[in-house]
Amino acid sequence: MHTLLEHVERIDTRLGALNARSIGSGRPTVLWSSMFVDSHTWDRIVPTLASGSAIPRRFVLIDPPGLGRSAPLRRRSSIAEAADAARDCLDVLSPGEPVDWVGNAFGGHVGLDLATDATSLRSLVAISSPTEPIAPDLRRKIALLAPLLRAAGPVGPVREAIVGAMLTDASAADPTTLQVVADSLRRPTKASMSAALRSFIVDRLDVTAALADTRVPSLFVASDDRGDWSPADAERAADLAPRARAVTIAGARTLIPLEQPDALAAEILAFWAGLDKPDARG
Repeated sequence: MHTLLEHVERIDTRLGALNARSIGSGRPTVLWSSMFVDSHTWDRIVPTLASGSAIPRRFVLIDPPGLGRSAPLRRRSSIAEAADAARDCLDVLSPGEPVDWVGNAFGGHVGLDLATDATSLRSLVAISSPTEPIAPDLRRKIALLAPLLRAAGPVGPVREAIVGAMLTDASAADPTTLQVVADSLRRPTKASMSAALRSFIVDRLDVTAALADTRVPSLFVASDDRGDWSPADAERAADLAPRARAVTIAGARTLIPLEQPDALAAEILAFWAGLDKPDARG
């Protein structure tokens, strides 16, 4: 990442100012990160995407509402409203030109909403983004830990639960990988992260029925170690969305761009290359 020039800007949206890091120039390509973490989870993959892309690209790495260096989230929101905030960003970043969207978990959920409108997106890559609501056992676990998050922040058992959900044991044992997550957790306020948890995880809706409304070519990426979006789940979702396919990346849990950047980059680059074929966009 240090070899690529970076420009940072704040983009006003209905959910506050979002922090955006722009790298390179060319086709607009937006990367939106997972819950709890921020745009630095993309740092390992962007150089490979930049060097491997057949065309020049402007990569825009956005910290989601209430996370990273974006403005604190001060009220309850929803993924639908986060998608509207993303549209606010696109109006500034790429007026009149659809973007290639790459979203990890929360970012994939936002992308699924945007993908119903071909004027917003040219394509969608949704990484580790379950289309169903959270499972009852996870809902119960969150209910137990949410008060501690509000009171003390992502420490102790809360931090352990987040890291366990984000990273495989092997990834968590790597100090450099773990530090990216730890640094991300320190940036938001306790209140902001709590509001984001409620808004974008606990209140997440089932969007399975809406997959048929997808209007852009899509790649659904599962890992081999995330129970709530298995390879079979991703395949079923791809079967429901027009012009979608699914792939699986081994050796990762939720933060596939951080854990397996090279394998993920290869799949994304192949997907992008296919978009320019005559029959790719239908």
